Amino acid sequence: MADVKTLYDEDFVAWSEQQAEALRSAARGGSNHKLDWENLAEEIGDLGKKDRRELRSQVRRIVEHLVKLEHSPAVEPRAGWRDPIRNARAAIQDVIDDSPSLRSEMREIIDEEGKRGVHAAIAALADFGELTEQLRAKSNRELLRYADEQVLGDWFPPEPKP
Repeated sequence: MADVKTLYDEDFVAWSEQQAEALRSAARGGSNHKLDWENLAEEIGDLGKKDRRELRSQVRRIVEHLVKLEHSPAVEPRAGWRDPIRNARAAIQDVIDDSPSLRSEMREIIDEEGKRGVHAAIAALADFGELTEQLRAKSNRELLRYADEQVLGDWFPPEPKP
């Protein structure tokens, strides 16, 4: 594994998890330092949680807007739905660039947050009277599911036919 300084620069989440475990190990080994070892380790370990929360939030936003683009009969605000998708994809890439170890968690995050994004989109479309029968008819088992490359790549649903 990379040395600690290099890991800090290359993968912040992996560094924070490694440092938390090192603190726990030091506490088990005994130390004459008067530190709150367990809570200190917990706080260091939690530093990476904000990155995971950021990924979850951005994935949920992307999926919500993809569903709206795919299922809303409205002509506008289609461009207003594409822009947040692009911004969220860029934010995800920023987090992954800082913590590449999180890339391995993306499939699970997309599965979990995708469901929440679909539910949010359905509620928003219903609020505006734009919930199509096709979307309304889908059961929870049939909820839309987007592939990783659809969520993270440049894909957008095709424009509706006039």
